[in-house]
Amino acid sequence: MASFHRILLKLSGESLMGAQRYGIDTQRLTEYAEQVRDAVKRGVQVGIVIGGGNIFRGLSGAGKGFDRVKGDQMGMCATVINSLALSSALGALGVPSRVLTAIRMEPIGEFYTKWRAIEALERGEVVIMAGGTGNPYFTTDTGSSLRGIEIEADVMLKGTRVDGIYTADPEKDPSATKFADITFDEIYTRGLRVMDLTATTMCKENNLPIYVFNMDVYGNLARVLDGEPIGTYVHQ
Repeated sequence: MASFHRILLKLSGESLMGAQRYGIDTQRLTEYAEQVRDAVKRGVQVGIVIGGGNIFRGLSGAGKGFDRVKGDQMGMCATVINSLALSSALGALGVPSRVLTAIRMEPIGEFYTKWRAIEALERGEVVIMAGGTGNPYFTTDTGSSLRGIEIEADVMLKGTRVDGIYTADPEKDPSATKFADITFDEIYTRGLRVMDLTATTMCKENNLPIYVFNMDVYGNLARVLDGEPIGTYVHQ
């Protein structure tokens, strides 16, 4: 795992709430930024996609009467807010970062292109890619798969609130067991919800492995990069 040169780190917007019911917990934000800083110090190039579920989720909004397209656009804006917050936290630690957005919104962020992202990564900047894919009906999981493939990442590290993939929901089924590794085909066969089906299929078809781990435990990103088996590895 330590041999990864370039990673796409997918962060959960909901995890940014920390102990709060909504919004951004500054302690959790700082902890994320410190872990990213330590990865950069190792020489790892870090691209990040962060969700917006702590602020607004388009799909759940649609269920409450919002137009789905407008709801998804609101969700894209939520990811931009989180990306700016993370960029600010990194800046406070002296880590150079760049926010690229899937929709033009200069001067808030630069318009995303693959080449602009890779150039910034190679300069040692953390690249935070906001706004999902820029289109409705696509989740930030799909956005992170797309960006990971585009920037030619070695792996997508999916930082969640759980420590891997289980045979069933461990909160509902105490007999559920965790996979140390699993293939994409087995995920389909078992009907497991690692990410949405579009995102998983994109990773499979473009040979982008996924590592699912608990990002909310401080230091876990370093443990993953050290090769400690603390999560679940998804591969061909």
